Amino acid sequence: MILHCNFEELRALTAASEMIVGDAHGHPGGVAAQPEALVMVEQLLPRLTGDVSIETLDDQRRVQKAVSFICHDLHHRLDEQIIATNPANEDAVSLYFDYGHSRTVLYRLDQMGAEMEAIIDLIHGGSAAAAGSVTFPD
Repeated sequence: MILHCNFEELRALTAASEMIVGDAHGHPGGVAAQPEALVMVEQLLPRLTGDVSIETLDDQRRVQKAVSFICHDLHHRLDEQIIATNPANEDAVSLYFDYGHSRTVLYRLDQMGAEMEAIIDLIHGGSAAAAGSVTFPD
């Protein structure tokens, strides 16, 4: 399956991913990344060059967890920026749009996961073991 992303969504996810990775390497500012979340974000970063091909439910779940962490981090940064300055501050507005674009992608990932689970359930009668063997071509 293909996760379609527009330019603004890709830019927001890329910028946020780079902030998270930068924070993990000694430039704090966001939510403290758990090692697992950091790895997922680092693995997602090179895929953010265009529409994202997602072939399995496991891959969808990894991407979903990474984008969920990115959204959580952006929301935290947005709250801090608004409190430190004001809602009309240029950085706060930029974070608001980055959060909004990232949250939109997360919503589509949630929908994609539900569709994938429904197809697997239909094909294999709800067998969780079969989920890893089902691929979803583009």
